[in-house]
Amino acid sequence: MKNWPNPFIKERADPFILLHEQRYYFMGSVPDYDCLELRSASTLLGLRKATPIVVWRKPDSGPCSELIWAPEMHRVGDRWVIYFSAAPSREMVNDLFQHRMFALICDGDNPLTDPWRECHQIATPLDTFSLDGTYCFHQGRHFYLWAQQIPDIEGNTCLLMAELSEPWTLKGEPLLLSRPELAWEKGGGTGVNEAPTTLFHDDRFFVAYSAAVTDEHYAMGLLWADKDADPLKAENWMKVDHAVLSTNVENQQFGPGHSCFTADGQGRDVLIYHTRNHAGMAGDAKYDPSRHTRLKYFSWREDGMPDFGQPKAENH
Repeated sequence: MKNWPNPFIKERADPFILLHEQRYYFMGSVPDYDCLELRSASTLLGLRKATPIVVWRKPDSGPCSELIWAPEMHRVGDRWVIYFSAAPSREMVNDLFQHRMFALICDGDNPLTDPWRECHQIATPLDTFSLDGTYCFHQGRHFYLWAQQIPDIEGNTCLLMAELSEPWTLKGEPLLLSRPELAWEKGGGTGVNEAPTTLFHDDRFFVAYSAAVTDEHYAMGLLWADKDADPLKAENWMKVDHAVLSTNVENQQFGPGHSCFTADGQGRDVLIYHTRNHAGMAGDAKYDPSRHTRLKYFSWREDGMPDFGQPKAENH
């Protein structure tokens, strides 16, 4: 297959695909933001028709009772872990929602049928708006990356990274990995760095992220470090000075972002992301369900950097 059918899965923003032991698992934000939904298949294409299973539904009240955003399922040691963010209400405080980050645990073999337990809040040094947690295992250590408001830095969120002692417990002082400082990261008038995701290739450790306002300004950025360098030292990271995937008006694809990576059955690299097929929102862009999951192949340049190309047009 040269190109994937797109939209790949409709009305699923913030997509995440995990490949584990030759099986694919998909999660994304559901339009009602009220549950965690998981689907699985033996092939990537099979995810399109796989039956979604609700593995957790929000309670009626409490810290994780509203606006369930951006779930990701990871294999952390011998456990399944779903990371997500949620709020106690839909009210905004100082122009931001009240999201904090949480983890669900499954000790069984099958995350689709075995029980999920304990909604652990992931405590960070700052008790501020935080979201988009992700995980990676690197250099024999467990790492957690996320987006959070830092009050003395202009903008909504920065990217942070810390080691984990348990799937829901940070170890040591977090690293400020990136802040919204470039013009394109402030598109739409608000500085945003969010939705980190990791990628390893040859001798480099990449972190892709999303930036700018959640409409047609939304785009992907990229950080990288040497694979052997200490990832918790700021001086080891470089930031690409431009967006690496952005709106393509000709293809009618607007606001690509909240990406992750996987491989197809032949080992070819695949980018997963969401876009809209229109610009301009009626009200808050976050409540518009027209962000759809999309897939595209990408390649590598001779200098060792990924080439994501352009967002593909519909049905390509």
